[in-house]
Amino acid sequence: MSGFWSVFIGLITIVSILALLALLIANARGTPGESTGHVWDEDLREYNNPLPRWWLVMFVLSIVFGLVYLQLYPGVGDFEGNLGWTQDKQLRERLAEVQQKRNARYEALQGLDMTSLQRHPEALALGRAVYVAQCSGCHGQDARGALGFPDLTDADWLYGAGAESVLTSIREGRQGRMPAFAAVLDDAALTRLAGTIRNWDAAGADPAGRTEGLALFAQHCAACHGAEGRGSPALGAPNLRDAVWLHGGSAEQVLATLRQGRSSQMPAHKDLIAAEEIRAVGAYVLSLSATP
Repeated sequence: MSGFWSVFIGLITIVSILALLALLIANARGTPGESTGHVWDEDLREYNNPLPRWWLVMFVLSIVFGLVYLQLYPGVGDFEGNLGWTQDKQLRERLAEVQQKRNARYEALQGLDMTSLQRHPEALALGRAVYVAQCSGCHGQDARGALGFPDLTDADWLYGAGAESVLTSIREGRQGRMPAFAAVLDDAALTRLAGTIRNWDAAGADPAGRTEGLALFAQHCAACHGAEGRGSPALGAPNLRDAVWLHGGSAEQVLATLRQGRSSQMPAHKDLIAAEEIRAVGAYVLSLSATP
């Protein structure tokens, strides 16, 4: 705040308080029973009675309180008050207190590896709290996910089930992309490919169609999902031969995935939560799927 505005606001504040005090003094000088001469409805008269003493005392005490407050706390221009209190200072103190308590809770867990953390009740409780605050919005309170959001309670992991892979997903985030094939393949080919993917291990009643579907898969899909369709953790390409479908496994849903593609993103949390919180929530998530 500039010097001019500081003085201007300070003057308005002080002058307003003094004006209120003067108004109180003026209203305290009335004479009981003295009429002002104003009459309404023939017999309703206005008298110049002073303010009740208890009312006047309360007003004066309020003004005194206000002056004392402005002496102790900021409120008059740039004057910070004798106590030096500010909202920023109070916020920093409270954050420091919260940080100190948080560090004390995590201090006992710093020397434990991920396997030990998965069996540590305190670590799991802390991880659960972080999960609810940061992850449940997408993966659900029960961590069972939804269409487009992985179920964290099963044993299927797009980028690998190892602790470091899970921590990397939380820390750095992931970006999964499935290209759209509507401009490359016609509906008949897409339908054939979808049927092959959904019934990979079934002999089927149309060997020629299955041969065509496998040929289409080898040409357009094997680079990411592997020649046998078992996926690639390095690429985040899902295994197409299990019963887990991130975007739905019905014929219509698989066909929609092939036709329009998919784009999924797991946001990075390294700048949102502390390293100890990442380890705790990672341990909690791994414990849900009983991953060693």
